[in-house]
Amino acid sequence: MSRVSGRHFLQIPGPTPVPERVLRAMDKAVIDHRGPEFAKLGLHVLERVKTIFKTKTHVFIFPASGTGAWESSLANTLDPGDKVLMFETGHFAFLWKNMASRLGLEVDFIESDWRSGVDAGAIEAKLREDKDHAIKAVCVVHNETSTGTTSHMDQVRKAIDAANHPALFMVDTVSSLAAIDYRHDEWGVDVAVCGSQKGLMLPPGLGFTAVSDKAMAVSRDAKLRRAFFAWDEMETHNKAGFFPYTPATSLLYGLAEAIDMLHEEGLDNVFARHKRYGEAVRRAVAHWGLEIVSRDSKFHSPVVTTILMPEGNGGDAFRKLALDKFDVSLGAGLSKLADKIFRIGHIGDTNDLTILAALAGVEMSLGLAEIPHKKGGVQAAMDYFASAANGTMAAAAE
Repeated sequence: MSRVSGRHFLQIPGPTPVPERVLRAMDKAVIDHRGPEFAKLGLHVLERVKTIFKTKTHVFIFPASGTGAWESSLANTLDPGDKVLMFETGHFAFLWKNMASRLGLEVDFIESDWRSGVDAGAIEAKLREDKDHAIKAVCVVHNETSTGTTSHMDQVRKAIDAANHPALFMVDTVSSLAAIDYRHDEWGVDVAVCGSQKGLMLPPGLGFTAVSDKAMAVSRDAKLRRAFFAWDEMETHNKAGFFPYTPATSLLYGLAEAIDMLHEEGLDNVFARHKRYGEAVRRAVAHWGLEIVSRDSKFHSPVVTTILMPEGNGGDAFRKLALDKFDVSLGAGLSKLADKIFRIGHIGDTNDLTILAALAGVEMSLGLAEIPHKKGGVQAAMDYFASAANGTMAAAAE
């Protein structure tokens, strides 16, 4: 295989490019995970990661993926046969639902067409009907990367409260944390799950669960079996900065550096930057004359845009062309959307010029693939970025 010069454009919604600072932080000799030096690292990251979730309670870090965090959220809080309420926003909501079923839970799955976010009103209606409080948890995905939709977790919290229902509130923040505003304590979330490879700018390998005091109390008597993902084991060892088994030491060094970088930039600036990227990409797509999956602007994602292929064109062939010709990786269609779309990820350690370069690769690929479109999408994004930098379009990015 011949070498390709320059940087590869990894424009999928995760894993995201890892910053040099994080790579250098991870480039250290592995230390004794039972020794005093590791204890300092463990205590540091366990406390600092709370600032990203915006919580003062518990955050457990597992050597796992977001899928492991999903399992941890359910296994630590529920009993066999318990009923959970979930909303079908896309592929990842569907996978979480399948996991719940495999764990022996009864799932009330509110179906949708994958083109909008969570309908808080539908959740409230379900909870109001549940007079006996059989529903023990409401589980929703904050940002659905398969469809490019972001749901409003504050509205789901209000729906649960309006129904006066005691169900636990669980949120998948895998592709939203550290990229989209998330407020664990303020929104009354009981369990948030996340992975390291998206907004946190790390390689895959860490799974997180942020846990409220209410969820911790419930976990004491929960009867679903768990071992590796048990919170009580984590809680006991974490008090001294340690873990009940071998932790991902190198990734924890990277996590400490990534958290520092996020706070140096300022979380509000990070969130505004991602909104700006999303707006620029959508303007390019609109100019090309293509359609995005997210129908309603209030659900448009700041971190990924999912674009429908015109009739008669396959998403996979288009992505292969873009990779072969311009070294840009675009996201694939998943399950229901397989070969019907392509996705442009705009998340993590990136900037306006990176986004423009990726859009240029997409526009040139559209031409080579002879996909009907109007040239000038990159210019539309450039115009938006320039105006935003000049302060004349600040409101459009809010």
